[in-house]
Amino acid sequence: MDPQIAAALVPLLGWAVHGSVLAHRLASARRDPLTGLHTRAGWTARAEHCIRRHSSAAVLLVDLDHFKTLNDTHGHAAGDAALIATADRLRAWCGRNGTAGRLGGDEFVAVVRDLAAADLDALTAALHQPLPYAGRSLPLAASVGTCRLDELPVPTLTDALAAADAAMYEAKGRSRRGSRPSR
Repeated sequence: MDPQIAAALVPLLGWAVHGSVLAHRLASARRDPLTGLHTRAGWTARAEHCIRRHSSAAVLLVDLDHFKTLNDTHGHAAGDAALIATADRLRAWCGRNGTAGRLGGDEFVAVVRDLAAADLDALTAALHQPLPYAGRSLPLAASVGTCRLDELPVPTLTDALAAADAAMYEAKGRSRRGSRPSR
């Protein structure tokens, strides 16, 4: 090989490797390392895209109930297992109809193209399934708040998240009073 061509290729190869490393780091930064779900930034970009394309889209907020108690009673590894199980259940429920993310702590978020096509009762049932952990069955529960974008005067992600948050806290209040959360 001509020495001049080889000398020109070395910096190009270096830039290609550098670009690949940066792309990998960016992709990693948009994924939660524990659950593998999108982080807030990664999820937001996907959610914005979804709501622009689907007028019947809905945003869901999910908050694990009594997570601190589970964590304090059974340890952080059990808490991590609960977060992973919740992420897996939410991801499976979304399937090809939407995208799930982890906002942080015990808060999760999802956007689905069409809530009517998704079985919200199935999600609630899945999130309330006990968690097999270390030979025990740990109780899991979650409050879910939803907002259909077509119910908003202006269908923005910010407003949908605020409405879903309010609905989630309303559901959390109902579940603490002993009634089953509703849609």
